[in-house]
Amino acid sequence: MTRRLLIVEDDPGLQSQMRWCFSEDLDVFVASDREAALAALRREEPDVVTLDLGLPPDPGGATEGFALLEDILRLAPLTKVIVVTGREDKENAVRAIGMGASDFYQKPLDADILNFVVNRAFRLAELERENQDLSRQSNGTNIKGIIAASPQMMAVCRTLEKVAPTDVTTLIIGETGTGKEVLARALHNLSPRAGKVFAAINCAAIPENLLESELFGFEKGAFTGATQAKKGKIESANGGTLFLDEIGDMPIPLQAKLLRFLQERVVDRVGSVKPIPVDVRVVCATHRNVNQLIESGDFREDLYYRISEITLDIPAVRERDGDALVIARSLLKSLGKEMDRQNLTFSEDAINAISHYPWPGNVREMINKVKRAIIMADSKRITSEDLELTANEEPGTSHLNLRQVREQAERKAILQALQTSGFNMTQASKLLGVTRPTLYNLTDKYKIDTSAETSEV
Repeated sequence: MTRRLLIVEDDPGLQSQMRWCFSEDLDVFVASDREAALAALRREEPDVVTLDLGLPPDPGGATEGFALLEDILRLAPLTKVIVVTGREDKENAVRAIGMGASDFYQKPLDADILNFVVNRAFRLAELERENQDLSRQSNGTNIKGIIAASPQMMAVCRTLEKVAPTDVTTLIIGETGTGKEVLARALHNLSPRAGKVFAAINCAAIPENLLESELFGFEKGAFTGATQAKKGKIESANGGTLFLDEIGDMPIPLQAKLLRFLQERVVDRVGSVKPIPVDVRVVCATHRNVNQLIESGDFREDLYYRISEITLDIPAVRERDGDALVIARSLLKSLGKEMDRQNLTFSEDAINAISHYPWPGNVREMINKVKRAIIMADSKRITSEDLELTANEEPGTSHLNLRQVREQAERKAILQALQTSGFNMTQASKLLGVTRPTLYNLTDKYKIDTSAETSEV
């Protein structure tokens, strides 16, 4: 990876001398004032900056230099800043270190000493980047396949780690693309059944007339074309884990048969009268609102209680503070390696766009966007245009204000929905388009008093 150095110096002669101090394997950029330095910082993303504090319009003082130092530390906190001062100007050097500069260098120019100081800063930047990569690889959790650092997702992971060693039937709910199957596999991999079969079936992808035989198997001659007996998914998963994806789309007649299996732990193959005992852990998932399905008569309430001994509610990416960027960077690293385009980074506008885009398709959409960007990027820095995203915040604008606006809007909407529904949590969750567990999490997050409930279902 090419090292990038930005020299901020208003004296053309010193600019030239400093530029020629460094070897050819270093990309050197020069700026003579604060505005040009900030433009180069955003465009080139240097690893190290040498900063002369005496910049126009205050070349005899340090006001402009300190203001630029604050800008750099705010916009690019990982960039190492080496402050260049006069021989008698130790006070400003100490102040700059206290503000966050990584080192200082005193004039007059000495090529060997300057090289030593700059190379030390590059090494420090590389070590910090390696530590960050290691931290991102751990993703804040030891669960394989789960990339997360947000408190919302960490809470889900902690629950998963407690549930995994048990045999309780678990229901995973969450929007499309949030990684429900990843969590199901994690439950299996962290359980005593990890060495056995993980059998998955999508209840929405198989026609109703075939789903029963796929799940429960059939005997020879049970129907036209059944020339030999066949085990179903449930029987094949004996000793392991059965994952029923999109359980909310299972036809009502099959729900009754599944309920019997969950109660008695035996399966009846199609065309057979001999029950077969099966030892299997069942994990279900759906993106649909099960309470609405129960109310409309499309899902059995007794089956719901049987499959949801424990419920894991996966928050959408937009509800996971900071995870969008963590996930995107992890994907960029793994997909970049897979596609032979390593060492790619996100530009500032791409980071801004990733952080503020609502990601309606969640992680699945992010995989597609990042994969496209890796293909389309013309340089080592991926832009928001490569991602087909629009940055909706100016560079350098505080994220805090936007977060406050979003939180205020969410709190107002929740209060309005609760008041409209007479504090009926089921109806309020429908109005907001979220699940009841998500609404409970939000009311806890915003400390909203729900004690005025009068008719909660």
